[in-house]
Amino acid sequence: MKIATVGIDLAKNVFQVHGVNEHGRCVLKKQLKRGQMIEFFANMQPSLVGMEACGGAHYWARRLQALGHMVRLMAPQFVKPYVKTNKNDAADAEAICEAVARPNMRFVPLKNVEQQAMLAIHRARQGFVIARTAQANQIRGLLAEFGIVFPQGLANVRSSTREAIEDGSNELPSNFRLLIARLLDHLAELDKQVEELEVQIRSAHRTNEMSRKLEKIPGIGPITASALVATIGDARDFTNGRQLAAWMGLVPGQSSSGGKTMLLGISKRGDVYLRTLLIHGARAALRAFQNKADQGGDNWLRKLLERRHFNIAAVALANKNARVIWALLARNQQYQANGKMSPAV
Repeated sequence: MKIATVGIDLAKNVFQVHGVNEHGRCVLKKQLKRGQMIEFFANMQPSLVGMEACGGAHYWARRLQALGHMVRLMAPQFVKPYVKTNKNDAADAEAICEAVARPNMRFVPLKNVEQQAMLAIHRARQGFVIARTAQANQIRGLLAEFGIVFPQGLANVRSSTREAIEDGSNELPSNFRLLIARLLDHLAELDKQVEELEVQIRSAHRTNEMSRKLEKIPGIGPITASALVATIGDARDFTNGRQLAAWMGLVPGQSSSGGKTMLLGISKRGDVYLRTLLIHGARAALRAFQNKADQGGDNWLRKLLERRHFNIAAVALANKNARVIWALLARNQQYQANGKMSPAV
């Protein structure tokens, strides 16, 4: 019995395996415990293994690749159309096995342990940033109940809140002052966590050649460059720059039929974190460009701002930066200040 293609429905403890031969006939349906996975695939001849890109998928992909198998990860939405019956583990494994063998299927690049570790730092930092914003909003909301209102922004929260609880002329009860002081201490601790993780990211950025190369692009700093390198991996997995921009959700969605083309807003597919960093970086680059006394250096950007809204221009610049990123990484080129690229020395 030769198994040519295998589909695995991943889980925490119970894995469903579906295998077919070279003719597409089912020859394997099996449920495996977590501890049985390595032994089972170690005794199997090398084959094509498909899995959905979900939690733990990159770990299992690395383990099975070390055993000689060819592993391909797919986005779950691309596997869903191949589910023939009601959803269950066996049907999912069969759909994965069917989808991975399609010649036009799109696959997710595999990540190594260094990439996953760096992305974990980015995710933790983003979590602290979200918690910090929530804590600042809570402080502002609680003080507003007592008639103390001040503008948004972390700097305003830190300064104005401290002044409010130290002002003896207002009507804040003593226990409420202690509560706000406690929340301010929590806000300061979140600030500390964010700063420490940013130090780790910047340190890793300085030691990574590809990350330093991307930092030269206007609108891309150490944090964005580090996240891009850790997420993209090998840019040659993408055919061209537009495919990378589409993977990030920076290209228009379509609703076309009957020869009539209708373009919508950006698709917003892919990694939300990456897309957010690129668009915010593009906003900063646009503001810097608008504040320049001489704007003749970049006619494309100047004409874009003249005819389109600032937000649309920011997304367009993020799209352009994504294409530049692909050229720098896939073709080993260096970015120059005039927007052109030259081969790396």
